[in-house]
Amino acid sequence: MMNAAEPRRPRADRLSGVRGMNDVLPADEALWRRLEEAVADTMRAYGYRQIRTPIVEPTGLFVRGIGEVTDIVEKEMYSFVDALNGEHLSLRPENTAGVVRAVIEHNLLYDGPQRLWYAGPMFRHERPQRGRYRQFHQVGAEALGFAGPDADAEVILLCQRLWDELGITGVRLEINSLGQLPERRAHREALIAWFEAHREQLDADALRRLHSNPLRILDTKNPAMQELVENAPQLSGFLGEASRAHFTRLQELLHSQNLPFRINPRLVRGLDYYNLSVFEWVADIDGTALTICGGGRYDPLIGMLGGKDAPACGFALGVERVLGLLRAGEPDAASGAQCDVYIVHHGDATLEAAFGVAERLRSAGLDVVLHCGGGSFKSQFRRADASGARFAVIIGVDELARGEVSVKWLRADREPTQTDGTAGAGAAVTATRQESVALAAIVDRLFDAIGEND
Repeated sequence: MMNAAEPRRPRADRLSGVRGMNDVLPADEALWRRLEEAVADTMRAYGYRQIRTPIVEPTGLFVRGIGEVTDIVEKEMYSFVDALNGEHLSLRPENTAGVVRAVIEHNLLYDGPQRLWYAGPMFRHERPQRGRYRQFHQVGAEALGFAGPDADAEVILLCQRLWDELGITGVRLEINSLGQLPERRAHREALIAWFEAHREQLDADALRRLHSNPLRILDTKNPAMQELVENAPQLSGFLGEASRAHFTRLQELLHSQNLPFRINPRLVRGLDYYNLSVFEWVADIDGTALTICGGGRYDPLIGMLGGKDAPACGFALGVERVLGLLRAGEPDAASGAQCDVYIVHHGDATLEAAFGVAERLRSAGLDVVLHCGGGSFKSQFRRADASGARFAVIIGVDELARGEVSVKWLRADREPTQTDGTAGAGAAVTATRQESVALAAIVDRLFDAIGEND
């Protein structure tokens, strides 16, 4: 009790997280785990191995790899100087450059081509909004050392299999070809000439990019510029024979697997290292068409980052946007049981036995929550029901003295139909089935009960 003479301690100010960097709360954990498990299973099915790279990388990695005249490098990177040694560092805004850096540094291509995948947080300083955050999560796949359109087709088919695994429908595939560097240079000059001739229609961003990165003007979201962009020279008119053959073969491979797609001649990527095939998966989220996954071929990047020239392609998907699709399709998808079994007990007199039962059940492969903190049986059963457990194991003093425990069915939809004397004929009795079980047989009985109801 506080002494009356003691001054009252002022309440500390409540701290909040950084805007645009969101907590993933336990209620969403089941949904995240479902996505993560589907990703891991799908990547394994295609022979991809996981790589984990640091969140912090040298700033120069992204300036050289992504391109100095890009929104990411110019405005969005979280960059700082390490006060201890003066190094220029950045939180990674994307992970392809980091994966390629690791591949070069550890000479992973020495043993031949590599199929790698990653998952984790990325960071961009932009205005937070739904589906676009300052800390966001990506899953990506990188096929390094593969030159042909077969690798491009494979990563696209991998995406489709992931959508199938997750039960996501209505996602549209768009593809295009960016050609090779000389072809893009010729197209670039044509774009500059076109936009210079219509300079008065350009907004500030377009004027800034006109001579540094005119291809990005094609990706403008400004409605006033859409007609100008639609009439601009198309890259397809500048593609050489090899680029057209690569793109044609990609289309043939996708057709052979009955995968529908749309050629979008205005589809570009925001990063400088892409060439040849590019693609996006687009979904309608709350009436707005949003890209949930994008990628393509980036043959120049390994050489740009100091490695021996080697072809590569891959993709990255936005985890938060994919989770939004899952929630929209299954409103209850985020909810999930915490455990298979909840153990209700009589306090100190039965606590050691309760711990022993819990550990035996966990060793057998069941998820178990042991009630802690005391409380009446009534309050414990409220916790048990809220946990989503299928069964409660009840350990009382008298039952324990007889070498027994009780098992109670908590989920009505898991029980055999029963009737009582007060309900109408055939009415189901809700969550009332309970039986005594020998303590030594509790593991076998629970597995039998699970088998009866599955």
